Amino acid sequence: MGMRVSSTLGAALVVAGIAGCYLGGNPSDPPTSSGSTTLDCTKRHGGDAPMRRLSLREYRNTIRDLLGDTTTLAQTSFPADARVNGFDDNATVLTVSGPLQQAYFAAAESLAQNAVVNMTQLLGCDPNAQGNDACARSFFTNFGKRAYRRPLAQSEVDALFAQYQAANAQWGFSDAVRLVLERILVSPNFLYRVELGASGATDPNLVPLGAYERASRLSYLLWSSMPDDVLMAAADADQLGTPDQIAAQAVRMLADPKARSAVAAFHLEWLGVDGPTPQKVASIYPEWNDGIAAAMIQETNLYVQHVVFDAEGTLSALLSSPYTFANAELASFYGLSGPTSSAFEKVAVDPTERLGLLTQGSVLANYAKPDESSPIHRGKFVRVSLLCTPPPSPPPNVPPLPAVDSGGTTRERFAEHSQNPVCAACHSLMDPVGFGFESFDGIGRWRTMDQGAPVDASGDLEQTDDSNGTFVGVPQLATRLAASAQVQRCFALELFRYGQGRTETDDDACTLQELDDAFAASGGDIRSLFVTLTKTDTFLYRKATP
Repeated sequence: MGMRVSSTLGAALVVAGIAGCYLGGNPSDPPTSSGSTTLDCTKRHGGDAPMRRLSLREYRNTIRDLLGDTTTLAQTSFPADARVNGFDDNATVLTVSGPLQQAYFAAAESLAQNAVVNMTQLLGCDPNAQGNDACARSFFTNFGKRAYRRPLAQSEVDALFAQYQAANAQWGFSDAVRLVLERILVSPNFLYRVELGASGATDPNLVPLGAYERASRLSYLLWSSMPDDVLMAAADADQLGTPDQIAAQAVRMLADPKARSAVAAFHLEWLGVDGPTPQKVASIYPEWNDGIAAAMIQETNLYVQHVVFDAEGTLSALLSSPYTFANAELASFYGLSGPTSSAFEKVAVDPTERLGLLTQGSVLANYAKPDESSPIHRGKFVRVSLLCTPPPSPPPNVPPLPAVDSGGTTRERFAEHSQNPVCAACHSLMDPVGFGFESFDGIGRWRTMDQGAPVDASGDLEQTDDSNGTFVGVPQLATRLAASAQVQRCFALELFRYGQGRTETDDDACTLQELDDAFAASGGDIRSLFVTLTKTDTFLYRKATP
């Protein structure tokens, strides 16, 4: 009955929400490279502030913290988010399709139904003692503030209460509350992060974000979820106005367990390993299965959390630590000793074979083909994700490589690229890097032979700022990249793209330089980089709309 009423209202709200706000810049404009325009960095420079829909991950976490509901609705029934630069929170692609809109409606109905089972706990007041109407209005005010991540205007509370009254007269108190809860859960005020800015700006080109907008920026950067009561109280008291106040909250929030999973999620997206399970040819890799693939993701997840929060905390350590995390199944797959159960343990590795993130199965299997390793994919991964120097797109009519069963090692077959002038310009940047990964097969296992011949894992890295030269094997490559200032700058840029939910523009040059300088001064400390980002002008201000 009333469920369709709620969905109809929700449809109007969602459609209104996606009609288009991009506060400062046009999402259809091509991205521009920072640094091409000289900016006076002694002045403040706000950036574009796109209106961002919650990503699937953010929606799921927000529902968890708002309602205490940990069902898998957002994992199983929602269409996957599109990605830009590898990240799922880029505003330009976070639109609402027809299937997603229907998924929101279905989820809101189920979530509201679950929530009203314990009405007193949901409402935060006792209708029998306080009266139904008074308790309902109190709920719309207090719960609405948490859901919208800002205080509601009186007109908004009145609108929710009017819907409640109409539904209460027809269907009764419980259904009326449930319908209004559904309306809140499909409102653009819940599904989107809207940043209009505070009033009273003194610079015609710069708008400071409001306290609640800054609170949301902090919470979604560091927790991938809504602000907690402490952060909302700071916004209530207008204690998020200075960089030092922001930084103090960021440090507090990074100590919360929610930060561990959120920071790890950023790293998994940066590495590009959190997507669908790589498909492998069973006749070539009979040992490959979904369980091993999931264990590899957990390996990387636990490794990142340990390095960032429990160990050195640096990008260098991420790339070059001589240990990993494995359970008995994954350890056996890798040929490691130690774990004897399904629980994951910290495991030492032979640093001449495995070292840091680049030798973990999640990376190696993802950047490989279904039937073999891939110097192209692995080399391109290093260029794009670690050096921020993506090669040009391939030209049309590129000739196919010889099939695996055509004879010759992978290296020998891929060497054709260096002999073909159509291919050489791009592949000379990727393939020599990828050849250094050849000691690992297409599912991440160590090998010394390929197609009956000894593996040649010698590689060459060129056209970088500070990492040029030959190497043998991934550990040597990882050690070199771990010491690279270019890799540090690239990592800071990747965090900026993730944290701001957009591609950088010329207006961000000063902020990016600030991040680079602070990251270098900290010795590549990752948590410090997160804090630095929260104190930048681009994080605290937005560019004024024309």
